[in-house]
Amino acid sequence: MSQQHFDASRSLTALEQDSTIIAVIEMSQSKWLVAALVPGVERQPLKKLDAQEEGLLKLLHRWRTEAGQAGRAIKRIVVAYEAGRDGFWLARWLRAHDVEAYVIHPTSIAVSREHRRAKTDRLDTELLMRAFLGWLRGEKRHCSMVAIPTIEEEDARRPNRERQNLVTEQTRLVNQMKAIFTRFGIRTFQPMLRKAEDKLKGLRTAEGTPLPENTRAELCRHLARLRVVREQIRAVEQERLRKLAAAPAAEYGPHAMVRLIARVLGVGIETADMLVNEVLSRHWRDRKAIARYAGLTGSPDESGKRRRERGLARAGNARVRCGMIQFAWRFLRFQKDSALAQWFAARTADRRASTRKTMIVALARKLLIALWRLVTSGQVSDGIVLRPAS
Repeated sequence: MSQQHFDASRSLTALEQDSTIIAVIEMSQSKWLVAALVPGVERQPLKKLDAQEEGLLKLLHRWRTEAGQAGRAIKRIVVAYEAGRDGFWLARWLRAHDVEAYVIHPTSIAVSREHRRAKTDRLDTELLMRAFLGWLRGEKRHCSMVAIPTIEEEDARRPNRERQNLVTEQTRLVNQMKAIFTRFGIRTFQPMLRKAEDKLKGLRTAEGTPLPENTRAELCRHLARLRVVREQIRAVEQERLRKLAAAPAAEYGPHAMVRLIARVLGVGIETADMLVNEVLSRHWRDRKAIARYAGLTGSPDESGKRRRERGLARAGNARVRCGMIQFAWRFLRFQKDSALAQWFAARTADRRASTRKTMIVALARKLLIALWRLVTSGQVSDGIVLRPAS
């Protein structure tokens, strides 16, 4: 299905239930529980099988045969499962074998609010089936589907995500070493220095004694791990720059989007690459959809006369949300004369920290929409300065 004609909230294809096999899968690491509605078969099949795609396809074909024996010609097989650790490979594999496959967003399914509700795989398949049937009928609010990326789209996200994990590991190692130094009254040693290992040999505690032998050995191992992590971060960054330089100078495509966004003063290659591969290269219905995906929209709580905001929904992509809030603070430094920066200054004239905290999220949402319009229509928001094209 083309992403241009995909609506996550409802199916755009008319459901002919008499000629359609509808199946849902409750997946675990070693077993899959498959429930189905088969035309012409009164029972609702429920089959547990090993976590193998070939066995699943044989089961679907067997149900098609049973429906044919009951006098029903099957024109369509649709399968759905919840997004999870297995990712999207199964949906792509099923589509390659002429099975219509969808991936359900787990948090979009309404569940019972009982304090201790019963939860089994069988009950989960019934819940999935009810939600999936409503979605197939074209009714909204039953569940929401996840856009299934291609292998290339998934692979394009890996460098940025790997670098983020490596930076987190680097921070963890540095904090561990600083905690060790603090126990001995050492507060000026910088583990990130190139010659940190050489300086460690002559380092003394606040009491004037050399570092204990085991502590020194532990710090040397930490520094060795830190050196490897920093080399890997450098390798990821250099490879990204190499691919960007080697890519043809096309007007459209992810590389063209990265180059365009990186021209915005205050945005670097890292942020531009993350935004393009995580959000901007996808097709969005409107500005509300892209803001909702980033989790930068509010969560109102209204009942009777009571009306209040509970803060950010935080239901979207956390990487995009975090990156955009960081960029919003940088934007105020590098784009002071822009209309958005002046809008933020006018709204935070009271200088209260709580007001700035609230409005920086609103600014991040506006900036994300402005960047989306920049890469889709070339529209530049008022006052935003672009670097010269290289």
